[in-house]
Amino acid sequence: MSNIPETGRTQRVQIRLIVIQVLVFSLLLTLGGRLWYLQIRNGQEYTDEAKNNHVQQVVQPAVRGAILDARGVPLADNETRLVVSASRTELMKMKDDGEGVLTRLAEVLDMKPKDVLDKVRLCDSKTPQPCWNGSPYQPIPVTDEATTQQALQIRERAEDFPGITAEPTAVRRYAAPGKANTAQVLGYLSPVTDEELTKAQDSDSPYLRSDQVGRSGLERTYDKELRGKAGVTRYEVDNLGRVIGEAENDKAEPGASVVTSIDARVQAVAEYELNKAMETARKEMDRNTNELYKADSGAVVVMESKTGRIVSMASLPTYDPNAWVGGISAKDYAKLTGKNSNFPLLNRAIQGQAAPGSIFKVVSSTAAVNAGYSFDGNYPCPSSYSIGGQVFKNFESQGYGSITLGRALEVSCDTVYYGLAHKEWQRDGGTQPKKKANDWFYKTAHQFGLGKETGIDLPNEVTGRVPDRQWKENFFRLNKDGWCKQGKKNGTYVEIIAYENCLEGDKMRAGDSVNYSIGQGDTLVTPIQMATIYAAISNGGTLYNPTVGKAIVSGDGRTVREIAPKSHGKLPFQGDTRDEIDEALAGVATRGSAAWRFGGWPQDKIPMHAKTGTAEVYGKQTTSWFATYTDDYSIVMTISQGGTGSGASGPAVRNIYNALYGLDAAGKQDPKKALLPKPQKTLPKIQPDGSINAPTIKPYVPQKPLQEGQQALAGAPGRRD
Repeated sequence: MSNIPETGRTQRVQIRLIVIQVLVFSLLLTLGGRLWYLQIRNGQEYTDEAKNNHVQQVVQPAVRGAILDARGVPLADNETRLVVSASRTELMKMKDDGEGVLTRLAEVLDMKPKDVLDKVRLCDSKTPQPCWNGSPYQPIPVTDEATTQQALQIRERAEDFPGITAEPTAVRRYAAPGKANTAQVLGYLSPVTDEELTKAQDSDSPYLRSDQVGRSGLERTYDKELRGKAGVTRYEVDNLGRVIGEAENDKAEPGASVVTSIDARVQAVAEYELNKAMETARKEMDRNTNELYKADSGAVVVMESKTGRIVSMASLPTYDPNAWVGGISAKDYAKLTGKNSNFPLLNRAIQGQAAPGSIFKVVSSTAAVNAGYSFDGNYPCPSSYSIGGQVFKNFESQGYGSITLGRALEVSCDTVYYGLAHKEWQRDGGTQPKKKANDWFYKTAHQFGLGKETGIDLPNEVTGRVPDRQWKENFFRLNKDGWCKQGKKNGTYVEIIAYENCLEGDKMRAGDSVNYSIGQGDTLVTPIQMATIYAAISNGGTLYNPTVGKAIVSGDGRTVREIAPKSHGKLPFQGDTRDEIDEALAGVATRGSAAWRFGGWPQDKIPMHAKTGTAEVYGKQTTSWFATYTDDYSIVMTISQGGTGSGASGPAVRNIYNALYGLDAAGKQDPKKALLPKPQKTLPKIQPDGSINAPTIKPYVPQKPLQEGQQALAGAPGRRD
């Protein structure tokens, strides 16, 4: 018999029961709290996840909007092609990562297996093109040029091509109407990247994995408008993946079309004439080196003087933007980016920087007047100008005696500007400048809009350079150590220059100022900047932001948003100075350095104004510049290593004007042949379905040029720079 009292045993049982009860209640409380957290606190989140687990999305890409010229002619649109694509997700499930499937696919498509494998691999910092820089989860296009027979083989032998599809798809087409390539203006597309997907999640225009994104040109500037909105259909599926219903359907919205101010006919003329001018220049001898000119690149801009709208913009060398459609090949990519490519992807009209030579003298003339020199005053134009032991010569060492600023512009006399710039440099204190130096020549260049972007609606515009005192100081700080290490007092030319820069590279020297006054030295401009300046002189002084886009038309054609011209400033001269410069530039075309290129021009009906420029570049042949304007248009052309301004670029610019106004080589006008005697003001008519009845573009047929001896020169030709 137990000696434990009955009361003690009862107490221990009660304690155990209490402990068990506490444990049970604690467990229930914990479970209840967790249940509250899952169902109440985070209930919506898990509900959404549960739904997503049973919803599959099918994306219908939006049809990208077209890019049209001013009359509605498609420059970029879409066409249906048979696109063969590979699902990387399916291929990676195979033991050989799909290599066998892709090899068989290459045989069907008449491609090399390596080319197909390269297109499907993913891009990273170490992987060269071609590669896929889009999402690894979306189908990767292998070719967009499959034939019907090839597509049928892939479909009928589906067991041999798991993960491969062949479907009719709308793909981008760059039409090149009338052979108007317009490549650098239009740009190109490539797939959206994962990084872009992440960045765009919170924007008002998020990307989908299937999207193609504009990478340059108008395709990039107006990407949001052109892209539209993809359609997404969501299907409810069971746990076996079987469709049990349609959950939601967002219809695709086609992208808007962009109507541009480009005229495809004028664009074709400009491209042809620029190319022809470069080919001709390569047959001419550089008298300084006794070598043929290289004429390795060039650009031309045709702009409406009163609005800043771009009628034509050409850049050479160029490329075919269709090469990017469906993924670019290794061979094509090397052609566009290799060391020997001369970088055709660059739009040299907005990204090509060079010393402007004498076309810069409209800036220097204005600076001289603003500094207090009379436009009609007399200034010596000797054959050379000496500063210390350095001699600065006129072109071909020609002198004109005592002349006005207007005459200096006409005959492009360098020594007049040397003298004025030297005097202003001395007034400002020389190498020891005053605290508030006037710096008229540099200040005026900034007021003309140089050294900064024009604001054109194309990406990656460069600013050029005004080498003022601040730039000199900044440049000195960056390069001093290298100059001091390389420089020698008695060495090669480069070593001597480095030595001098090491000692006083931060100082504005007299030679810097006089070189700058004629657009030489460290001065850099772009063709679009100079076209904007000459257009502003034409219209009375307003600097317009150059624009290519003219209107945005919605996919259904109902909404049209016009892009109005905008100004970013005024030229820094009074009306009388503008008129004097205008008259002098007219003299350049009739009796000055461009007169031999405008023989027979109907000056009384279509007043022509021009300025030639031949810029010297250390280690290279001269850069040709030709800047012009009428009441309607401004045209600027440049050819790198092309020779003189009027010699290389002059004939091409004349021919572009002939096409615009319907003139023959002798200057006789035929209105029926005029492509665009006045700028296009109206927009193309949009049909109710959003389509446009575009006119047909006929190929450009160049005129037969007159022999030089047949061109009647109006007065003395002056120098032909």
